[in-house]
Amino acid sequence: MSVFAPDPLEPNRKLPLWYQVSQSLRASVLGRPDGAPLRLPTEDQLAEHYGVSVLTMRQALKELESEGLITRHRRRGTFIEPSATRPRAVRLLGSVDAIVAQQSGEDTELLEYGPTPVPAELATHFPGLTEAVGYRRLRSDPDSGQPTNWAENLIHPEVAERLDPDLLRRGWPMTKVLRDGVGVQISRITDTVQARLADPETARLLRVPLLSPILHYTGVTHDGEGRVVDVVRIHYRGDRFSFSVTVDNAGG
Repeated sequence: MSVFAPDPLEPNRKLPLWYQVSQSLRASVLGRPDGAPLRLPTEDQLAEHYGVSVLTMRQALKELESEGLITRHRRRGTFIEPSATRPRAVRLLGSVDAIVAQQSGEDTELLEYGPTPVPAELATHFPGLTEAVGYRRLRSDPDSGQPTNWAENLIHPEVAERLDPDLLRRGWPMTKVLRDGVGVQISRITDTVQARLADPETARLLRVPLLSPILHYTGVTHDGEGRVVDVVRIHYRGDRFSFSVTVDNAGG
């Protein structure tokens, strides 16, 4: 029987070795191509592959087993669960309608909202303002109920005055609320995606271990006059999402 070949690991001295191995193997398991073998190499082979002790490897495998990603059978070996959740692509597409469609389809809980100081790193987006209105939302998979991402929006105060929070409670994406609920003429949205590690707040909300890989998305929305009306920061579970973008070559 053929076995699954996980990706290699470049250790980081700042993190526990067993944790790094478990995260690397988790990413390999969840990102495996269609038709890949489900059987993993033996503990000894995996330990040699990652350059760690068998004890460290055993601890990493125990972590993945507790998450339901693998099953271990005495004398038979270790196998990837066929039902292990595969990552869903976060696609940055070139229209407001496409972005609204991307943000839809998940259960949404409005955690809190209200006046909040403008963070120093976002001050350039809100010139002359020291305070905006913040909205924090948690999104979950409607089938499993598991949290998939949480978002924090910072809305220009003049726009927030016309924003109905009940639309967010009903599951409307913020882009749809701004466009259809408030009547903002959206001229452009600038997207940025980064890889980060889960801070304590993100780990708590998304139910992942501290310092787990997180896909961090920032979207800056401008109105028809070029004014920034919304800055959203979305924290996606790294084991549930991948990032993809399509570039068309119009000139052939």
